[in-house]
Amino acid sequence: MLDRTRPKLLTAAGVCALLFAALAFAVTWERTPLAGLDDLGQEAAGWTARHDLLTQVLLVVEDLFNTVGMTVLTVLLAGALLWKKHPRAAIITVVVMVVTSLLTTGLKLLLSRERPDWQEALGLHDTLSFPSGHASSITAYTGLLAVLAVIFLRKQAMRRAAMTGLSLIWLVVVLDRVLLGRHYPTDVIAGTLLALSVLLVALVWFDPRPKSIAEKIEPLQEVYSSRKRLAVVLNPIKVEDVGAFRDLVTNLARDAGWQEPTWHYTTVEDPGTGMAAAAAADGVDLVLVCGGDGTVREVCAQLAGSGIPVGIIPAGTGNLLARNLDVPLYIRSAIDVGLNGQDRAIDMVEVTGDGIEKSHFMVMAGMGFDAAIMEGVNDDIKKRIGWVAYIVSGLKSLMFPAVKVEISIDGGPATTHRARTVVVGNVGYLQAGMPLLPDATIDDGQIDVVILHPKSFLSWVPLAARVLVRSKRTDSTIDRLTGSTVAIRAAIATPRQLDGDSIGEGRELTMTCVPGRLLVRVPR
Repeated sequence: MLDRTRPKLLTAAGVCALLFAALAFAVTWERTPLAGLDDLGQEAAGWTARHDLLTQVLLVVEDLFNTVGMTVLTVLLAGALLWKKHPRAAIITVVVMVVTSLLTTGLKLLLSRERPDWQEALGLHDTLSFPSGHASSITAYTGLLAVLAVIFLRKQAMRRAAMTGLSLIWLVVVLDRVLLGRHYPTDVIAGTLLALSVLLVALVWFDPRPKSIAEKIEPLQEVYSSRKRLAVVLNPIKVEDVGAFRDLVTNLARDAGWQEPTWHYTTVEDPGTGMAAAAAADGVDLVLVCGGDGTVREVCAQLAGSGIPVGIIPAGTGNLLARNLDVPLYIRSAIDVGLNGQDRAIDMVEVTGDGIEKSHFMVMAGMGFDAAIMEGVNDDIKKRIGWVAYIVSGLKSLMFPAVKVEISIDGGPATTHRARTVVVGNVGYLQAGMPLLPDATIDDGQIDVVILHPKSFLSWVPLAARVLVRSKRTDSTIDRLTGSTVAIRAAIATPRQLDGDSIGEGRELTMTCVPGRLLVRVPR
């Protein structure tokens, strides 16, 4: 962890280790001074034995979180972290779980405490008792998940919910050991203290957060003289603590050789255009933008053609541009990419249509079902549960009525289609890696079109399957087109969206790809 937290972690680990040692010494006496506490375990086990249903539930919990169960859970967690490209966190997960297990086994053999006599009613476990393996493993596992929740969950409400759930899981497992009579209460307390000691020591020496790319690679050769002037455009409602965010950016910028950044805050009236223009007028060498897709879209459009690179710090719900550019969603890593990454020239798409001023998008535009989802999202629900709000809106809009549309590619003759939605993309992937437009590339000078027309409610299932497996087959259910200019005309007024922002109903959209218009910072 950070240097300033190491002393606190070491102190906490030392306290846990000393308490464990005191407990281990006490239980080796012929008559432990904690016998009164352990006698409560006999009373608890006797009470449980009178409730058959509770006993059966506790036996299931015992089997779920035994050595085999915890091994499976550890492998799943480490695998998920590797899949999400967090190898440091995966390694620490495995190390903490393995070390905790080895220490638990070794200390059991050293201290040789027998199991409680009162467990015989359920069938005697003839292994040793102190410390509890179930308690140490579940403490280590839930502790690791708690650390990961603090790192990767941005919303405080989600972190609180995660902590509450993990605490309940830990409590159920440790109570299970006492209520079944498998362990003395001191056994589970010792197992908990042992695991906390291991976890805290591990966090002192190994930081599970994604490593800064600045620490992994050599700096790029300067091709021109830069004074390293930096501006930050921030949507202040997208970060929990503006002051802490400013300190983080300032410290990382200083470490990377940048000057003190200038700060520009978006407003309801101006979601980023004026702030980006002011930064450009100051002659900065880099603009970091922190916000949702809407803020990123406005800043990128204003800086397009300026030669000033944009570093994206994704802090919204969708973050589709960042996802498609492989910019990490963890804020600290995204800042590192912005400050130390390499520049990539990407396309943007200009948009015209009835009832709207000339506009643009960076990710995707749409008419129909997808735009109806954006219109139907409840902002209060979105603030509380994030992207799940889009699922709720999508379920309500799933059978958006099909519309007759005419689509012209590169000025050619229009083709007629029936569609529940038409999506035009500069990139190909949605959240969770869904390849809606798998052939789309953000710097190929082309935009891709997908036309979806499931005939019934159940038709969405095979359609989703075809999208997920990247099927090339097209028919009346799903069709694909590609070109540098796409013109869509609907028979009736239809909801429309640009990069997830609703722009109201209309009948026309004309989109033109502008190749290599914007410089963005991407991982090297």
